[in-house]
Amino acid sequence: MSIETVGLREQKKRETRQSISDHATRLFVERGFERTTISDIATAARVAKMTVTNYFPRKEDMAFDHHEAFVASLALTVRERRSGESALAALRRAFVDAVRRRDPVIGFAPPPFARMIADSPTLVARLRDLHEQREDALAAELGGDLTAKVAAAQLAGVHRVLFADLMRRTLAGQDADVIAAALEESAGRAFDLLEPALGGYAVEKP
Repeated sequence: MSIETVGLREQKKRETRQSISDHATRLFVERGFERTTISDIATAARVAKMTVTNYFPRKEDMAFDHHEAFVASLALTVRERRSGESALAALRRAFVDAVRRRDPVIGFAPPPFARMIADSPTLVARLRDLHEQREDALAAELGGDLTAKVAAAQLAGVHRVLFADLMRRTLAGQDADVIAAALEESAGRAFDLLEPALGGYAVEKP
């Protein structure tokens, strides 16, 4: 099998996955998450039910299409921090950058999508689980000991609070630019609160 054939096959898989996710999200928003079935999604995407479940073993992951990036995000930021930069400084910098990009991974989404999540107990529970997985991944990156777990709880906790504030403002109908400005200001105050305890923690060696 040629490299070109493999490349085309992988591209087709990505396109199929994206199509399923897009159709699922549209149906979730229109009908509600709980009322939308796998059969509905398969019909809309013109694929078999088994194809849907092969790409998305959990129905919730069609709604949270960025869940893998979300879970890995804090740990990856710390892993790739700059020379002389603490974990706190790296996470602050990355968060502000994400706000300025209106990054969906940190929670930027259209109001109907935010409402879909808020109205679904299943999705609310799944989001809570993803926040916990993200904290665990960060703790592991920081070393996994007691100090790492305590630090990760505080660092991930700030992100959880800011995510909730972003969702609240989105549901209230605030403009994305207004939300971004408010979130950047809130992030500054929130990360400042952690500075005395964590400003010198996990500093990357030159």
